[in-house]
Amino acid sequence: MFKNLLRLGAVVTVFAILFFIIFLVYSSITFYNPDKETELQSSMSPDTVKVNTPYSVLTWNIGYAGLGDNMDFFYDGGKRSRDTQKRTLENLDSIKKYISLNKTDFGLFQEVDFASHRSYSINQVQAISQVAHSFTFYAPNYKVSFVPVPLSNPMGRVNSGIMTLSRFTPSSSKRVQLPGLSPWPQRIFNLRRCLLVNRFPVSNGRELILINTHNSAFEADSLKIAEMNFIREYVLNEYSKGNYVLIGGDWNQLPPNFPPDKFGNAYETKAFKPLSIDSSFMPYGWQWAFDPSIPTNRYLDRPYSKQCRTVILDFFLASPNIQLLEVATTDLEFRNSDHNPVKLTFVLKATP
Repeated sequence: MFKNLLRLGAVVTVFAILFFIIFLVYSSITFYNPDKETELQSSMSPDTVKVNTPYSVLTWNIGYAGLGDNMDFFYDGGKRSRDTQKRTLENLDSIKKYISLNKTDFGLFQEVDFASHRSYSINQVQAISQVAHSFTFYAPNYKVSFVPVPLSNPMGRVNSGIMTLSRFTPSSSKRVQLPGLSPWPQRIFNLRRCLLVNRFPVSNGRELILINTHNSAFEADSLKIAEMNFIREYVLNEYSKGNYVLIGGDWNQLPPNFPPDKFGNAYETKAFKPLSIDSSFMPYGWQWAFDPSIPTNRYLDRPYSKQCRTVILDFFLASPNIQLLEVATTDLEFRNSDHNPVKLTFVLKATP
């Protein structure tokens, strides 16, 4: 009897190991490995944006409508990865309502799911674009057949990305891959971070380069630095051509000169400690735009309360030829997402 149990245990162990190996092989084969640049859309008759005219842009990480104020998240020390379907739909409806009532010329959104288990396969890109009545551009940055964590309730299939909305037709929309990979096998289950770059002709013959970003959070500091160096080189190259450059999103880093303990205890987890962007990172004249009075992100180790640790991770960077008029964060108390939306009003100067 004892020998039979040992034999059965050995067989089960062998099958478990084989299954794990097959799973890793399959995940490696289906690993999302996009080109360095992917053209998403182009137009021979784009709209022209004007100088000396106020425009508005909103950035918001919607947390796949699954990280509302009732949630914790396993990467931040919690246990969960998705909410109930009912609450996810409620969150998405509230997000759509906010976007509909607070219309801007441009919208930069992160963690927008296309067909993911964690958000019940809801096409959030379509749902949001229908209420925004804007041109929609989407770049995937998280495509994994099955994410096996947390073990108690795996995240499963993930198909997610960043989305840009615009009242104007750009001349082109492009997905630009950010550099760096996590070690294997983590890389086959992680995000492939990217920029979503839209180009608009300007009335003075220049271009407005509008960039949506969602930088790395849980990866090594060296990878985060590589991403930032790439972004700096990219925007400086565009500015050297006389173009206007505006980049916004969830940087997963603190803006320059922002104290980590501004809203209480410093924001830090075992897996995620946001870096601070050095004030000398960009040349003189480049402008970081954020609202220092209201946090944009909360710590997800527990459901939200006023005692939760909060920080600013969502903001903008503008080239010197852009005039910043106002930047304001709306305090939604993280009801439907673990991030608050940030709105910027700006003007393209007539003389670049």
